[in-house]
Amino acid sequence: MNKIFRMPGAVITLALLFSFFTNSYAQKISVKDLTVEHLVNPFSIDNPKPRFSWKLVSDAKNTKQNSYEIRLGTTANINKVVWKAAVNKDQSVLVTYDGPQLASKTKYYWQVRIKDNHGNRSAWSPVQYFQTGLKPEDWSAKWIAVEGKDTSMASPLFRKEFNLKKEVRSATAYITAKGLYEAAINGKRISRSYFAPGWTSYKNHIQYQVYQLDKSLKKGANAIGVALGDGWYKGRIGFSNQKHFYGDTRALLLQLEIVYTDGTQETITTDNSWKTAYGPILASNIYDGENYDARLEIKGWNNSGFKETASWKPVQLLPNGPEKLVGMSGPQVTKHEEFKALKIFKTPLGETVVDFGQNLVGWVMLKAKGPAGTKITISHAEVLTKEGNFYTTNLRTAKQQNNYTLKGGEEQTFEPHFSFQGFRYVKIDGYPGELKLADLTAVAVYSDMNTTGKFTTSNALLNQLQHNIAWGQRGNFVDVPTDCPQRDERLGWTGDAQAFALTAAYNMDVSGFFTKWLKDVSADQLPNGSVPFVVPNVLNSNDAGSAGWADVATIIPWDMYISYGDKGILEAQYDSMKKWVDYISSVSKNNLWNTGFHFGDWLFYRPNDDNDGRAAVTDKYMIAQTFYAHSTQLLINAAKVLGKTDDVAKYSDLLEKIKSAYIKENMTPSGKLISNTQTAYVLALQFDMLPENLRAQAAQRLVDNVRDYGNHLTTGFLGTPYLCHVLSRFGHENVAYDLLMQESYPSWLYPVKRGATTIWERWDGIKQDGSFQTADMNSFNHYAYGAIGDWMYKNISGINPTTEQPGYKAFVIAPKPGGNLSSASAELETVYGTIKSSWTIADGIFKLDVTVPANSTATVILPKTDKKEEIGSGSYHFEYKY
Repeated sequence: MNKIFRMPGAVITLALLFSFFTNSYAQKISVKDLTVEHLVNPFSIDNPKPRFSWKLVSDAKNTKQNSYEIRLGTTANINKVVWKAAVNKDQSVLVTYDGPQLASKTKYYWQVRIKDNHGNRSAWSPVQYFQTGLKPEDWSAKWIAVEGKDTSMASPLFRKEFNLKKEVRSATAYITAKGLYEAAINGKRISRSYFAPGWTSYKNHIQYQVYQLDKSLKKGANAIGVALGDGWYKGRIGFSNQKHFYGDTRALLLQLEIVYTDGTQETITTDNSWKTAYGPILASNIYDGENYDARLEIKGWNNSGFKETASWKPVQLLPNGPEKLVGMSGPQVTKHEEFKALKIFKTPLGETVVDFGQNLVGWVMLKAKGPAGTKITISHAEVLTKEGNFYTTNLRTAKQQNNYTLKGGEEQTFEPHFSFQGFRYVKIDGYPGELKLADLTAVAVYSDMNTTGKFTTSNALLNQLQHNIAWGQRGNFVDVPTDCPQRDERLGWTGDAQAFALTAAYNMDVSGFFTKWLKDVSADQLPNGSVPFVVPNVLNSNDAGSAGWADVATIIPWDMYISYGDKGILEAQYDSMKKWVDYISSVSKNNLWNTGFHFGDWLFYRPNDDNDGRAAVTDKYMIAQTFYAHSTQLLINAAKVLGKTDDVAKYSDLLEKIKSAYIKENMTPSGKLISNTQTAYVLALQFDMLPENLRAQAAQRLVDNVRDYGNHLTTGFLGTPYLCHVLSRFGHENVAYDLLMQESYPSWLYPVKRGATTIWERWDGIKQDGSFQTADMNSFNHYAYGAIGDWMYKNISGINPTTEQPGYKAFVIAPKPGGNLSSASAELETVYGTIKSSWTIADGIFKLDVTVPANSTATVILPKTDKKEEIGSGSYHFEYKY
């Protein structure tokens, strides 16, 4: 079908490739990607009313779901139905369970089928399952630890051998620890995850994990073995060499519930029958790495038939603590990409260094064979000095070093157990014989999130920038969103997380990741409503309440609602959002937030020798006032979604007062702001602080500032995420592209030109003369400035969610070509399916291809036209003279 729009001076032809079908086989519909609470076949669901999601698959255009049937039971064939529902709705995302109360620690099976608007009915989906979590009274296991005080740096081993007299039908293990654990059954690791039970606000809640071990157990002798590490619980974390923040004793809690084929049951728990000893892990620390002595390995200790020596001691029973035990609500940390060593070379200082070509987070798997007692040391670094030497000064006090002592004999492969490193390069000391490329493999380790976004353009530097953004996310999403993964910090800085959240949601499925972390935001929120600088909070209670950092309490819940259509996250976080806004009000004077400590526009541009005032300093209280307004607006938005009309009225009135106070305090009658910086104008315009009639002139002042700095940005952590958005919104798309495509410092592409493979903490982590920025704060893997990715997806490829129908139920495709790009293409896997937007410009012809998933709709806004096309599911092609 062709549509011709006639406009002054141009004729635009849109060719839409429609393929209409009758109600035939080609139109048959199915469902896929079934999830419960954003997770596939999850265990330990704590929500008493879990929510179900699925995606529609159909070749027919304009397909929508008209109705669905869902059924749930306690058997795999669902012949014992607990709940069923037939609903005439198009909802396919987060459908709430509405049946009888679910039993704890019970496996439920479910499936769904749907009917579409063309009259097609799908078959029942493959059966999926979820398992409910444990109630406090379901735990019979006891916390166990080593005898006496837990003072050894070595990792304790715990074991239990037991005999099963019958054939096993099912076996479920519930495990957690104070510290980190790795568990094995009959000599085999029970999971592919690492750093369990994960990092949470341990004083409030500790996660437990659930493992199906039906195939791991056998009739007769069996054994469980568990090793513990310090982790975040007992090890060094935070600043000033802080240790034992959560506790000084590592402990294990394990409950193995067995059902035999005859229906009888047996439970194996941690109790005083367990034994403990120390093994080859002499020390393991998040910051400093691991010391491993293979000569101390205890062969078969985690298998049946092992003969315990006198070194195996009784365990100590510990009382239960005040913390809650909770199920998993986010993904566990797992291994991902592997990197072969690219080059082994000698530095000018004579160091043996290996280059893996990518700055990553994880560790090196090293093969080695040599005499017993040979010590090999692997040191890790992100960059080399300009002379080509190994550089670790920016790690501060973090050793980030793994030491392995050989036992002699056969070749071994070494890797750490309870530590991770951030690196591109490693330095090898003490390796016996010739070190070969095949002896080393680097493996990336991060939370197990599916990749959802793909983005590419005709510009190689821009593609590398997207690569760097994605790898900055991978390296810093290791259970919590950290600022950096290598130095003695690695903390969940709230300002970084809120700045990057929308970009993160384009790149990967972060629904579960942030659901889990936001629970810690609420848990660590202070009684007065203030929010800590880092979450989980391992700093002082006074380290809280900074504008743009603490606003994470309102920003990320709203961002996740928009990205995934998850109303439940607003319900769960609403009290926290409200407490934060009320806290600001409590410390404000005459509706002005002009009190307290603030980081301000962290790491803004400032020349080294700033004699003429070129440093882009923005008044901190001015910034605070804009975030006060922003958080209040987001609270109003959430209140509207949740139907809290009284709060809508209350905080709408407050918002007017906040903006009035801002104008009175920070703007001259002509519209100039007291801080004449890019960040000042960006935040004022992004958060609608100015009257409508003064916004255009403010946007022009922003443009003038950008031009005055030679088309360079000067923004820091708080201004950068919104800079290009504001320019685009107010009609200055060309200026946004000028900033994006700028290759000299300060810019997004300057680090790319310097060889970066991740996002840097500073605009000039490596200076133009090849020297480094100040070593005490110079991470080369710091995702905050990667927030430009949100603008790239929204404006270059044109994929935009809507607030009216969040989660991409309805979305907008509105690409805005520029920057001399001749093509761009992006994909986004949403909760409804895959969105695609791909365009080219060649020989004066603009071509756009769009894919809309079933059960969603899109509005296509074509560049350089005022035309909109409302389209349903399917694939479409647009083409016209440009």
